[in-house]
Amino acid sequence: MSESVLIVGAGPGGLAAAACLRDSGFDVTIVDKAYTVGSAWRGHYERLHLHTIRAHSHLPGFKIPRAYGDWVARANVVRYLDAYARHHRIELRSGTTIDRLDREDGRWIARSAQGDLTADRVIVATGYNHTPLIPNWPGRQDFPGELVHSSKYRNAAPYIGREVLVVGTGNTGAEIAVDLVEGGASRVWLAVRTVPTFVRRQVAPKIGQSSAGIVLRHLPVPLVNRIIALSSRMTTPDLSAFGLPRPAPDAYTRLLADGAVPIIDVGLIDLIRAGKVETVSAVTGFEDGKVLLAGGGSIAPEAVIAATGFDHGLTELVGHLGLLDAQGRPTVHGGQEHPNAPGLYFTGFTNPISGMFRELARDARRIARALGKAR
Repeated sequence: MSESVLIVGAGPGGLAAAACLRDSGFDVTIVDKAYTVGSAWRGHYERLHLHTIRAHSHLPGFKIPRAYGDWVARANVVRYLDAYARHHRIELRSGTTIDRLDREDGRWIARSAQGDLTADRVIVATGYNHTPLIPNWPGRQDFPGELVHSSKYRNAAPYIGREVLVVGTGNTGAEIAVDLVEGGASRVWLAVRTVPTFVRRQVAPKIGQSSAGIVLRHLPVPLVNRIIALSSRMTTPDLSAFGLPRPAPDAYTRLLADGAVPIIDVGLIDLIRAGKVETVSAVTGFEDGKVLLAGGGSIAPEAVIAATGFDHGLTELVGHLGLLDAQGRPTVHGGQEHPNAPGLYFTGFTNPISGMFRELARDARRIARALGKAR
């Protein structure tokens, strides 16, 4: 009798794990609160592309079509995930929200309003970016303009002719700022709390930053910090005159600590130098229809898009098991088990320099090997 495995989440990580485990002979059930696979990718902003080159982004057992190009667009990622599920004959139990995981009598109980599920093993693949977070800025509830999280942004059409502030200098904030300018916003500001490190998307033809990241992740952290800082300095201009001094040479340290990845430049640098994206200091609050900035200044945008990150959404699900770190991330991943939770695995909760899709594929294979050994 094969062991039963429950996978929570039908994004790329959950699908990859399901494919590998099915191939290894496990009885797999995959559930998701949505009604489609890859629901998060369906909701991302339209101009998004994978930041990893196609050759390093395949999930196990089914490659991304060559016709999708080197940098796969969001819509084609969705098509790929649909095709991946069909290819591996993965059936989704949709509309099922797992609220809590408990271990009883050597098995896992997945608590759900739609009915509890029982399994020998559980894989949590609910995604790195789960619950949108907007800081509780003073006065934000009285702001007369539009204030939305970046997860609600699709394209620039609603902002044509409007003055817009984007808060946050991760890749999402950077790309949305570019999209707004190209889409016809009349003025675009970008609020910067920590000066980001910029890197070029390609280091050479057919070689993306993620390709370099595959090598760099095996080197000592201080050395990787120095390499990234040197590469950034050599390939990107000094933006000090535009309010962005050279960043601290600790990009890899920050990525490991809080997931702050370098910005893959898709046009933001040129727009900043052309004055089409204006950088301002961090947002401290809202008052009298204005946005207050660190250092005492203020601006009056018509709309604010908060690219201010996400919560991993694991506290209610597994927080009682004692295996999350201070930032709510699991302290084990891939084929690793925590002593407090045997038979429980996590995928998709790291943000590696070598690329998320590649890491999800590696996690899936590691989990399948670990479960095979544990039989």
